[in-house]
Amino acid sequence: MNLIRSTEAGITAPPVREAEPRHLCTDCGVSRMEDPKACGRACQFIKPDYEGLEAKVHGRARDPNRPDELHFGPFRRMVRAALDHPREGAQWTGIATRLAERLLAREAVDVVLTVAPDPDDRWKPVPVLITKAEGMAKVRGMRMGYAPLLAMLEPIRDKGYKRVAVIGIPCQVYALRVLEDELGLEKLYVIGTPCSDNTTTERFHEFLALLSDQPETITYLEFRADYQVELRFEDGSSQEIPFLKLPISKLPPDFFPLTCRSCVDYTNVLADITVGYMGGEGEQWLLVRNETGEELLSLLEGEVRLSEPGDKGKRKASVAGFITNTERAAGGLPLRGMPDWVRPLVAWLMPKIGPRGLEFARARVEMKASETVLHLRRQEKARMKNMIPDHVWKLVEPYGLMPEDGERRPD
Repeated sequence: MNLIRSTEAGITAPPVREAEPRHLCTDCGVSRMEDPKACGRACQFIKPDYEGLEAKVHGRARDPNRPDELHFGPFRRMVRAALDHPREGAQWTGIATRLAERLLAREAVDVVLTVAPDPDDRWKPVPVLITKAEGMAKVRGMRMGYAPLLAMLEPIRDKGYKRVAVIGIPCQVYALRVLEDELGLEKLYVIGTPCSDNTTTERFHEFLALLSDQPETITYLEFRADYQVELRFEDGSSQEIPFLKLPISKLPPDFFPLTCRSCVDYTNVLADITVGYMGGEGEQWLLVRNETGEELLSLLEGEVRLSEPGDKGKRKASVAGFITNTERAAGGLPLRGMPDWVRPLVAWLMPKIGPRGLEFARARVEMKASETVLHLRRQEKARMKNMIPDHVWKLVEPYGLMPEDGERRPD
């Protein structure tokens, strides 16, 4: 069955326009809309206003005196979570798609905007509209690549949908929040997933080919918080590869585009609820950010296990090492300087003594912040004052990364 157009499951994929060419772009879909010039005010890679949008969406900007808000953005609470009955085909236990499924089942929304797998490529994301709860089962799991999700806002408008849920990554959610007031919606639920480094689907297939001699049989890939990459295959078998043994050196320097290497919003700070894993230590990590986020989480009452996130280890050495390797890479992917014979030992030690739980998440956010500064300084220095918000400079300051002349917005 073609998953992209299923009447039975309420799934449709309206056609979209060709994208307008952009210099720094993840094809969120705005450039494919009737007014592609909206990119100028909606794009996070031009002149973002995180502080203003955070205050608008959550009622306040991040409070640097409140633990972890400098790293993760405004939130009411953070929890570890897992569905009591994991859903088949889900990346973890299926919380993100289950939330949307419950919204549709309760008729709280008219439509869910998300991505489905392309019928010809399980890894390629295709934006879809889903109007039936049973349709959410068809879109579980991870996709890799760019999807013009927000181009679907026009079909939503044309069909008269007023209550909408969106599952999106940070660059999509940022633009959505800028445009939100123009959509004429009665209610918008935003379920955000974190995003660190994305690439094209074609490039992702190159990576899979380095991991297996039968890459077409890989059905699942996840970078886990225990420093392992987990692969699953069509025959039911699985494989775990330590981060340090990944063939990163065989990837081209531009495998991850500059947009992803300069993104400052790993945790999807403008979502109502962020559904990720970095702070979950093997389970999912939820950041409930506002009243709507609380409403969403309440939909899972009786079917989800919640607990306090763990917090172990120290991140400083890991982040400092990442910065050094990134500087050595001269604009490419971070180099790893240790001899091959040492890597198995370090790979064994990292899950035991490295940062875990919330400390692992803090480390990753600081790595992304430092990566932003270093790559923009090398490739797009003139853009730094507009693209880097103040909180990012605060995150990298402990590592000696300070703004140079013209790199920071004037007060």
